[in-house]
Amino acid sequence: MKNKIGSIMILSALAFPVGEGGSAYAQKVVHDKQKEKQWRSMETGPWDFAPDWYYYFLHKKYSGAETYWKWSGFKSGYRVRFKEHKSNVKTVMPRRVAQEETQKEKIKKVEEEREKVKEMHDEEVIRAADRNVDLVYHSFKDDFTRMQKSITEGLAYCLTKSKGKMAPQVSELQRQNDMICQSIAYTHKQGIGNELENSKRQEAYVEYKKQMEQLVSRVAHLVGMAQQYY
Repeated sequence: MKNKIGSIMILSALAFPVGEGGSAYAQKVVHDKQKEKQWRSMETGPWDFAPDWYYYFLHKKYSGAETYWKWSGFKSGYRVRFKEHKSNVKTVMPRRVAQEETQKEKIKKVEEEREKVKEMHDEEVIRAADRNVDLVYHSFKDDFTRMQKSITEGLAYCLTKSKGKMAPQVSELQRQNDMICQSIAYTHKQGIGNELENSKRQEAYVEYKKQMEQLVSRVAHLVGMAQQYY
């Protein structure tokens, strides 16, 4: 009886060896090269599978497998190789790279369009500011003030010197002067509803200055007549 029990214990020990840490089953990490090749082919390449003949006969379209003859002495014979361009799936990574490049190009175009819109907006803001503010009037203000003083004093002198007899001529010149002044005031209006580019304002002021200079000349001529005849 003792001999039988001893035999059973020995057989049990052989059947279930104790590994490190007291475990009854020793665990071993298995490196699966076949799966590694498959994953690598699908992700980044190179394009290769194993076992080669298995993929040739059962997964030819998937793997792009083809046969070729290889001379190798007594070991010459057909071999299997894999061509990605013959596969109906292809590597994932190139597609990802292409998609990323496409996305980058789209983002680049969007950024370029955004910059163009921003530039257009900024230009429009500048033009709007230019239209709302008169930046050129100060260049003509002193000339206008000087000539208005000459016109006013000259017309007053004519009325006084002629004792009112030159009133028709004075009224006509005063009317022309009032029209010029009203035009200048209208051009000088600023703010919403009175938008006008400063280049246009400047052109108008140049014309009004020319008209006012002509009027000053006519008033001076009238003053000369008053001095001569009255």
